[in-house]
Amino acid sequence: MELSSETVTCVDNSDLQAESVNGSSMNLSLRSYKKWSPTEHGATLVWRDLCVYAAPGSHFAISNFKRIINNSTGAIQPGTLMAVMGASGAGKSTLLSALAYRQPIGTVVHGDILINGRRIGPFMHKISGFVHQEDIFMDNLTVVEHLTFMAHLRLDRRTTKQEKLTKINDLLEQAGLLACASTRIRSAIDSKVLSGGERKRLAFATELLTNPIVLFCDEPTTGLDSYSAQQIIQTLHSLATKGTSIMCTIHQPSSQLFAMFHNVLLLAEGRVAFMGSPEQALAFFAANGHHCPETYNPADFLIGVLSTDPAQEKASRIAAQHLCDLFAVSSAAKERDTLVNLELHMAETSNFPFDSEILHFEKPAWMMILYLLCHRTVLSVNRDPTLPVMRILQKIAIAFLAGVCFAGSISLTQNGVQAVQGALFITISENTFHPMYSILAYFPQGFPLFLREKRSGIYSTAQYYIANAIAMIPTLILEPVLFVLISYWMIGLRPTFYAFAMTTVLTTLVLNTATACGKYNYSNNINDN
Repeated sequence: MELSSETVTCVDNSDLQAESVNGSSMNLSLRSYKKWSPTEHGATLVWRDLCVYAAPGSHFAISNFKRIINNSTGAIQPGTLMAVMGASGAGKSTLLSALAYRQPIGTVVHGDILINGRRIGPFMHKISGFVHQEDIFMDNLTVVEHLTFMAHLRLDRRTTKQEKLTKINDLLEQAGLLACASTRIRSAIDSKVLSGGERKRLAFATELLTNPIVLFCDEPTTGLDSYSAQQIIQTLHSLATKGTSIMCTIHQPSSQLFAMFHNVLLLAEGRVAFMGSPEQALAFFAANGHHCPETYNPADFLIGVLSTDPAQEKASRIAAQHLCDLFAVSSAAKERDTLVNLELHMAETSNFPFDSEILHFEKPAWMMILYLLCHRTVLSVNRDPTLPVMRILQKIAIAFLAGVCFAGSISLTQNGVQAVQGALFITISENTFHPMYSILAYFPQGFPLFLREKRSGIYSTAQYYIANAIAMIPTLILEPVLFVLISYWMIGLRPTFYAFAMTTVLTTLVLNTATACGKYNYSNNINDN
């Protein structure tokens, strides 16, 4: 497997936008991306006796843990599109997160999970994709810019610039995003932004950058109209036919969408109620006294049988658990167990098909990741300058008020000394408490995106922290300089260059120290969570 030794360089956004709409580049194939592609033979993902426990809130005492997944066993083979279905609270999203090695902090996973005979670990971030139910992006970026940054952050650093451009162009065409390649994802000042369906397709394109052998999708059709939902499932079906294993939680699919899935996994309170084809599921339920009417949506019927009726809660749960018991001794369960045991035997032989691809993958350099994060943050802030401008205007207004309050009060008397003390106190307090509390309100805005990308192994907490600190440096210098420049001369403090310069430098250091304290406290909360 020959790899290029070319070092990754940041692609100029204008060049990329020009090339993304160039018709000649649309015909380029993905042949160069087989350098890092363990998908030739696909992947079989199996799990046995899987239990997942989670503690509500931040109380991690053993007595507080609740079992969400209860001794689940299953398997998905290459080229299979599987629907994970069940009533609300059945554990669908929890199962998906555990299998993808992306379980939330405070979750305990117990049991065997293997992919092609290898027990899962952090390498799952390299060979799998995860499309979340909620689409979170850096809103002020365009579609092309977002894919460019993700390509630099997630692809092997030896991938050339042209290969990245080819990959992005092909994904734009495959996802139907060519027409909106230069459109911002979301924006408070632009009227033309991506629709819900386009954002979902962008989420798929982002995950397909790495050619995943397994793709996990958590409620990909939520909030979409019937046509957009059909397009999404059709895209997943096409990917499955090319060898990708796809697990997809879905809520109330239409009968047409339900028929597009190869297999269905039904959950009832964390237990497997059935695993097999949709036709086998209907036959299994019918054999056990639950016949689906001909004019009824099969998906709604199956979920309805496993749901808890508030009027008959105990009886509904007993009936659902009885179906789980019946499936555990069925012929379909025996076929599943045979496949699972085969994968466990592979684990004993330690013959892992994609070891070489995992070991040879090279992440971007630490400083390159930092540069890309800084570039992305600065680009986003510059396109939505509302907050920095408001902060600067507020700082100017307070400087004028401080100057007016103390103007003419400075003198070589006791009252003059007290006036100087008051002016210095206003200068220090205004550049301490307000910046500290402002940063505590600023960081949570990007926390969901940071948490998602960090769990995907794209970058570390330190890189995110440093990048945001660097991106904020211009504002953190301009604010105190403007404050001192206005208030110092209005108040009438000592009119020497040395005194003015020292006041400016010390005020700038005070503001940056206060901001750093706010960032430090917030980063500690991130690490604790």
